[in-house]
Amino acid sequence: MKYLSFLLITGLLIISCDNSDENRMEVSGTVKGLKKGTLYLQKVEDSVLATLDSLEMRGNGDFTFETTLESPEIYYLYLKKADNNDINDRITFFGEPGKIRITTIWNAFDSKAVIEGSETQKKLEDYQEIMSRFNAESLGQMQAARDSTLFNDPVALDSLQKANERNLKRSYLYALNYAMSNSNSHIAPFIALSEVADANIKYLDSLYISLSPEVAQGKYGKALKSHLESRKVE
Repeated sequence: MKYLSFLLITGLLIISCDNSDENRMEVSGTVKGLKKGTLYLQKVEDSVLATLDSLEMRGNGDFTFETTLESPEIYYLYLKKADNNDINDRITFFGEPGKIRITTIWNAFDSKAVIEGSETQKKLEDYQEIMSRFNAESLGQMQAARDSTLFNDPVALDSLQKANERNLKRSYLYALNYAMSNSNSHIAPFIALSEVADANIKYLDSLYISLSPEVAQGKYGKALKSHLESRKVE
């Protein structure tokens, strides 16, 4: 009986360790040119940005963090540099189990970051690349509307406004279509919540129904379900 109990306990411990390894994320990389600073691994917990770990950097830009996660979600690398400059100091990336490598340079910390090892991050970058085109077009339209030569031309201003509205609608449709076509990825509910949370509820409902069981049980899948329930009682 004691031997059987020992085997059961040992088996449970092995299963526990295996699950821990399956949910473990290692984030490593290099901040080129960094001589001094503190690097923080962060994520949002209960609507608050929380620091999970930190590392003092002294003359060596190499770093490694390890953490466990329940499902893929957004993480941040925050660099507190000894230059009194808080600009370009945070890298946003989609964390997931496995090994993720981030390489960047100290004086363009976020803009020069190269992130490898996360499939969800790759999907996020593909999405952001297309959305940047919509944003650039919208910015160009707004700048054109401020042209002093158009102040007395209501027809031209109205045309710019309608073009801007069409561009916004196209960007919304792209976001929804991208999420729908990636319903087996945690990127889908993330985009729904962060980009089109106020979209027609029937589209968001269809997206939620299309999520794979694993994604629906993830952090953003659960958050999307809660968001839909809240909107349905409004």
